[in-house]
Amino acid sequence: MGKIDSCCIIDDDPIFIYGTKRIMKEMDFCESFIVYNNGQEALDGIMKITSAGEKLPSIIFLDLNMPIMNGWEFLDEFIKLPTNNTNKILVYIISSSVDPRDLEKVKLYQEVNNYILKPITPKDLETILTTISTK
Repeated sequence: MGKIDSCCIIDDDPIFIYGTKRIMKEMDFCESFIVYNNGQEALDGIMKITSAGEKLPSIIFLDLNMPIMNGWEFLDEFIKLPTNNTNKILVYIISSSVDPRDLEKVKLYQEVNNYILKPITPKDLETILTTISTK
């Protein structure tokens, strides 16, 4: 299995971020992490990366419930970004919500690869790596 260049975590929970980064390091999942604490911070960061001509993260792990700008609002803005390489980014919703409405709403976004229930597990990361290596 390959390794991801860079990974972006958009979540306001420091414990989740810490745990996820730790599992990713143990599994040698990716080279580097970018962490944003809400959707607005992430949008600003992605636009800054794009305008600097730098490479965007390969994968975004996106929480739904955050202050300032939640995951849905981020997605709505993300798909409007005027860049041609956001379509190469795999977006995974990471949430503790088991609300059927959230699961249905995810299907409306072709940019979203999958919905993963928190906490993220080594098995989840293995599945992602396997999926990527078969594409």
